[in-house]
Amino acid sequence: MMLFRTLLTGSLLSTSVAFAPSSRPLSSTPLRSTVAGETETSSAASTANNNGGDRDILIRSARGEVTERTPVWLMRQAGRYMAAFREYSDKYPFRERSETPAMATALSLQCHRAYGMDGIIMFSDILTPLPTLGIEFDVVKGIGPIISTEVRSDEDVAKLKDAEDVDFDETVPFIREILGTLAKEAEEANTSLIGFVGAPFTLASYTIEGKSSKNCLDTKKMMMADDTGDSKAMTVFLDKLATMIGNYACHQIECGAQVIQVFESWAHQLSPSQFAQFAKPAAQKAIRIVKEKHPDVPVIYFANGGSSYLELQRDMGCDMIAVDWSVDMAEARRILGPDIPISGNVDPTILFGTKEQIEHAVRECIDKAGGPGNKHLLNLGHGVMQGTPEEAVGWLVDECKRYKGKDA
Repeated sequence: MMLFRTLLTGSLLSTSVAFAPSSRPLSSTPLRSTVAGETETSSAASTANNNGGDRDILIRSARGEVTERTPVWLMRQAGRYMAAFREYSDKYPFRERSETPAMATALSLQCHRAYGMDGIIMFSDILTPLPTLGIEFDVVKGIGPIISTEVRSDEDVAKLKDAEDVDFDETVPFIREILGTLAKEAEEANTSLIGFVGAPFTLASYTIEGKSSKNCLDTKKMMMADDTGDSKAMTVFLDKLATMIGNYACHQIECGAQVIQVFESWAHQLSPSQFAQFAKPAAQKAIRIVKEKHPDVPVIYFANGGSSYLELQRDMGCDMIAVDWSVDMAEARRILGPDIPISGNVDPTILFGTKEQIEHAVRECIDKAGGPGNKHLLNLGHGVMQGTPEEAVGWLVDECKRYKGKDA
């Protein structure tokens, strides 16, 4: 394995451009107009390329500053909707791709070079740091994550490694190389570098269930046992994960990440009271670790499926709240209040629509968030779906960068 990675390192970075989608050219000024017959760089791209502020516009927005326009990036922007991405995913297993620096770097850069989002996000997975605690996993094509380490009792939790003693350079050494390279690429491309982690409850649920689950029954049994006092395995496990995840996010920042997004991917499994009792305190602890060590680095919290208890997220301790597509953006703004920066929340399925429908959805979302640059970071309300037309992603990004507001 190590020999394979070594051989790849020298070649993939130099050949990553060869895997770029042919529909949109690769360059340091990638945005091109999608209007038929135009060959010149679009006006939005020209403005972006000449604006030094684009380097940190995403960071400033996440901090809650009013910006000159609404910045944009997309969850799963590095994904299988791109033919260039599939050149890798069809040949190499997930962990090979995400843990081989040359491949992970190339996959992180493909979408930015093609579409010019306002941020590059590291190609990785929320489960990547689990082995630091002695939790082993794999990602099987067609099935998803499979976790082989059983954690369902107080004894199981006690067997896990000490979260305070994790040396990330020793246990996940590829992270420093990936982020270090991407940091240089982001600077050259005049954009920001995004790191990310999974929230403690989501990682706990994945581990307890052993795989993706429709109802999280074993997890909820542990939560109920914790509630009655019969077992404290859930609380202790969440606390251990919170410590590790907080430190892992700090490690990413020290390796070059400028923004951190925390993914509570299984928030839809929780009732409001369950979120308040279990997921929220653990996520708050992880976020607090980051903010105490790196107060100037913005942290975004995204609870997928958590819009039904959005009011409980106002005091997460993060800098920005990301919302899913199931809540109207204007309503999300009303619930969170005008002072809390917000990210989201275009329905990912709109990318299967027409250019006009996509552009309308972008403008509507920005307007409902308070207008261009008003403490809002445009994103989808979930990740880019497999099968999404590649040109549709370009239409969304271009329109966001172009849009100056209703009265412009």
